[in-house]
Amino acid sequence: MADPSTYRPERGTIPVRPGVYRFRDEHGRVIYVGKAKNLRQRLSNYFQDLSVLHERTRRMVTTAASVEWTVVGTEVEALTLEYTWIKEFDPRFNVKFRDDKSYPYLALTMGEKVPRVHITRRPRTKGDRTFGPYPQVGAIRETLDLMLRVFPIRSCTAGVYRRAERSGRPCLLGFIGKCAAPCVGDISQEEHRRLAEQFADFMAGNTATYTRRIEKQMRDAAAAMDYETAAGLRDDLAALDKVMEKNSVVLSDATDADLIGLAQDELEASVQVFHVRGGRIRGQRGWTAEILDDSSAPDLVERALTTLYTEGAAPREVLVPVQPTNREQVLALIGKQVDLRIPQRGEKKDLLATVTDNAVDALRLHRLKRTGDITARTKALEDLGEALDLAEPPLRIECYDISHSHGTNVVGSQVVFEDGLPKKSEYRRYSVSGEAARDDTASMYDVISRRLKHHLDPPEKTEEESRRFAYPPSLILVDGGAPQVAAAQRAFDDLGVTDIALAGIAKRLEEIWLPGDEYPVILPRTSEALFLVQRLRDEAHRFAITYHRSKRGRAMQSSALDGIPGLGPARRRALLDRFVTVSAIREAGEEELQEVDGVGPALAAQIMVALRSEQATDTDAATDSPQGDEPLDVAVDMATGEILDR
Repeated sequence: MADPSTYRPERGTIPVRPGVYRFRDEHGRVIYVGKAKNLRQRLSNYFQDLSVLHERTRRMVTTAASVEWTVVGTEVEALTLEYTWIKEFDPRFNVKFRDDKSYPYLALTMGEKVPRVHITRRPRTKGDRTFGPYPQVGAIRETLDLMLRVFPIRSCTAGVYRRAERSGRPCLLGFIGKCAAPCVGDISQEEHRRLAEQFADFMAGNTATYTRRIEKQMRDAAAAMDYETAAGLRDDLAALDKVMEKNSVVLSDATDADLIGLAQDELEASVQVFHVRGGRIRGQRGWTAEILDDSSAPDLVERALTTLYTEGAAPREVLVPVQPTNREQVLALIGKQVDLRIPQRGEKKDLLATVTDNAVDALRLHRLKRTGDITARTKALEDLGEALDLAEPPLRIECYDISHSHGTNVVGSQVVFEDGLPKKSEYRRYSVSGEAARDDTASMYDVISRRLKHHLDPPEKTEEESRRFAYPPSLILVDGGAPQVAAAQRAFDDLGVTDIALAGIAKRLEEIWLPGDEYPVILPRTSEALFLVQRLRDEAHRFAITYHRSKRGRAMQSSALDGIPGLGPARRRALLDRFVTVSAIREAGEEELQEVDGVGPALAAQIMVALRSEQATDTDAATDSPQGDEPLDVAVDMATGEILDR
């Protein structure tokens, strides 16, 4: 535990202007970011007598080893910089609203020549019309399926669309009536755009126009005794009714608003958001956060608003349970035209109460789940520390695995767990080649050596990237038995690292091997420590296999066009768009190749020479190779020799 007086800056050296400050621990990691209207006054509050500080503030200042600050021009700049640094440094003592997932949206690419509707989790791009977010992707898929029945607009990717254009045949959706097939001219691009605008108009809440029109068409078809058409229109109307049922009207004035509900206790907070567009609930999202500082309800609302709207547009109204701490600065950040207020009466107040009830329930469920998780994780770390004879529980553990295919495409993985939970932002992957790829122990030695070198001498990257990778773990775990542990220990010895514990886990009997020990440590089959170690090993294994398959796939997909001088990615893509396959390019004449943009006589001749020489080489190899000698394409775990992927 650090003494704050050892790093307390002189009061006269702290400016009295607005700014943002960062507390760092002994390893240089940012553990807290804050903003202030007056830096001197704010920072002085942290260096009072420890007995008068809030418990969580006291824990933060005694964990820190230094403090620094940056002066800015205005309080709005301070708010923006604080948000940016919290997102960049991920400080452990800040309140961070996160839900471990991004929410799906329904997006309509009106900026494209032929608009496309699709489901996305990415931020909105220019020209798109987006609807959502939706809490579950299944709900949005069902909505899209129903809407395409009535508004059959394009939903295929650019590659599928181009192939249909070249072949003159629509894709499956075109055959079953869920796409108007503009790719083959069944509908003009102008008519298709009007159809897309109608789709967007309906999703925006203007539903009555389309339901009345379909009802009239259905009655006219029935009067004309065209019962097949009338039945189809009846089904279309039922589909639209089902879509509207999913989005009932909650605000009679058809307004666009976000309603933010908040619930908190001494340790945690829950935020729920209802996105209302055109008076209908179009989406819902929520977060829970651990409160590690002395944040109040206004502080949490401020953090929620900056999280929601710093990278996205706010609606006309934002309804909150309490006003944020720095209301004017928040409005300057998210847009002064936004009506940020607390509803006092009527349906908006009632709906905000419903949102708050959702936040209370989400916090209750999270608390029940987290209580069990904390108990299990704490016991797992304590038991593991005792089993490995460590001075204290290993709060940060890194696990490593190696994967390859018959000695090719060798890769290594590093996964990181902090406080018993995965910290995916600090996962790393390694590509192993040359002498280091000769066997599993050499690969493990190479990967561990590279990791420890980063710890001892961080590379010239961004400050936080270097700090994350250089931050020392309490325990390094390798996937394998005594040979792998011995190889890792050689890396420790060669680099003089003695302050990190090392162990290995063998798959066959789930044994824990320590360096130099003749016999392994056997953890009880029902122990939380064994479950934690298994989870680490499985996560490292999954991460390694994923990277290996990706690398192997790229190697298998290498084209004969690769490596031809003067033939870059754009020209290769143009050639494949024109001829589709390498075989067709090889069979084409030089005159046909020159019809492709960017391909002149010299390059066309060079392409033909390269492709024909490559074909001759392949023919010779096929003649020289006896049948049955092709190697099997498999993935093998180097620690055990187990075949993982055929």
